[in-house]
Amino acid sequence: MFDSPLSASAYDVLGVAPDVDDEELRRAYRLRLRQTHPDTGGDAVKFVQVQRAWDLVGTSAARAAYDRGHGFADAPTFSPDAPTWRPPQRPADTRPRARSFGQPGGWRRERYLTLIREWVGRGAAVDDPYDPALVRTAPHEIRRLLADALAEEATARVVADLGMGYTVWHDVAADPRDPDVKLDHVVLGPSGLYAVLSEDFGAPVRTRRGELIGAGVDSPIATLVHRARALSRAARVKFSGVIVVLPDDDVVQAIEELGRVRGLAVAVVGRSALATVLRRGVAGAHEIGGNELFDVRTRLQQTVRFV
Repeated sequence: MFDSPLSASAYDVLGVAPDVDDEELRRAYRLRLRQTHPDTGGDAVKFVQVQRAWDLVGTSAARAAYDRGHGFADAPTFSPDAPTWRPPQRPADTRPRARSFGQPGGWRRERYLTLIREWVGRGAAVDDPYDPALVRTAPHEIRRLLADALAEEATARVVADLGMGYTVWHDVAADPRDPDVKLDHVVLGPSGLYAVLSEDFGAPVRTRRGELIGAGVDSPIATLVHRARALSRAARVKFSGVIVVLPDDDVVQAIEELGRVRGLAVAVVGRSALATVLRRGVAGAHEIGGNELFDVRTRLQQTVRFV
């Protein structure tokens, strides 16, 4: 909640416009508290949301920080001198890291920047394409591009810290003719070879019969399995399974293993549990070690193309 371009803003939860004065904001907060309090028949989940919203905008300092970009903290500060997206610079870190290839979220970032400018209008100035006030008013399909880019970048930070025993490919082309047909991440390590999808639907989702269901959800697991199998045939490697990564608040369980879909083990995990799953593997998945790991990595290096 609040952390996604697709989710409600703190102002939405309090039922006010972003430009209301402080006194009106305070009155709205008190009203929403009474309306949602469980002791008066309100919804406990909404009551907590109201309190969280007030934490974000209830003081002048907090509100100013929120208005400057809370919710899209991973979006870099936009500079007219560098109008295309560049990956954020990481502080110096001497720990062994996974070998990484490709640019996580890069294609969706660039597509977002193109479409947000087209939506604003040809010739119109866009001082900051990541301005939350602008993002919140954009069409869903544009906001979805930014949400997915942020999700992919967050996953990339997790897998980078797995260590030197892992190799990761980001934004892998599954169909050279269509850049949107891709695998977000391919992760190879001792626990196996996994195709990983980073998603953010802006709301909680559930699973049913080996698939995710919810508003705006369109068979992501079936699509992920299909694309993994396509790369498997092209590279002549065997995937151990597929993993869908979602924001922690949007999953019922931190780790939910769904069995096999078309021969591949499937798991849906919260982002904070991803490293655990990649280190231990998914139940029933084929582990990879020794010479096989080297052979699989070589085949993928020779085959993988990026969007």
